[in-house]
Amino acid sequence: MLKDDLLAPLFAGLAPEHAEHVALWLGEVFGGPATYSATQGGHGHMVAKHFGKNISERQRRRWVDLIQDAADDAGLPTDAEFRSAFLAYVEWGTRLAVYFSGPDARPPAEQPVPRWGWGRCRPTRGDTGVSGSHRVTP
Repeated sequence: MLKDDLLAPLFAGLAPEHAEHVALWLGEVFGGPATYSATQGGHGHMVAKHFGKNISERQRRRWVDLIQDAADDAGLPTDAEFRSAFLAYVEWGTRLAVYFSGPDARPPAEQPVPRWGWGRCRPTRGDTGVSGSHRVTP
C-alpha cells in the first residue's frame, strides 16, 4: 500500500505492524481466534482507525484490488466459494471504512467484530473429485 501512489497518503505514518493487524482482523472476521479483539480493542478500535481519513471511492476500489492480490500472494484458497465470500466481506467492510472516514461519521455503539458467514456454499477442503475443487453444499 505504501508503494501505491493513490493509497500511500492513507497509509503513511502507520505502525509497521499495521499489515499484521489487518491479517488478525480478517482472521477473526472469518471465524478464527479473537486475537484482534484481545490485542487491539475490537470493532470500535477498527472503526476509529478510519476517522478523518476521507477515503475516496477510487482509494477504496484500489485497496480492494490490492487486498485480492495480497490474498493470491499469501496463498489463500482460490476456489469460487472462498473468494466470493472474501470479496463480499472486503466490499462490505471497505464501504463502511469510507463512511467512517468521512466528515459526517459518528462512532457506532460498541459491538463485536463481525463474523462473516459462508452463505450456502462453503469453501471446499481437500480433493472432492470435482475439477477445480468446486462443490456446492445445500
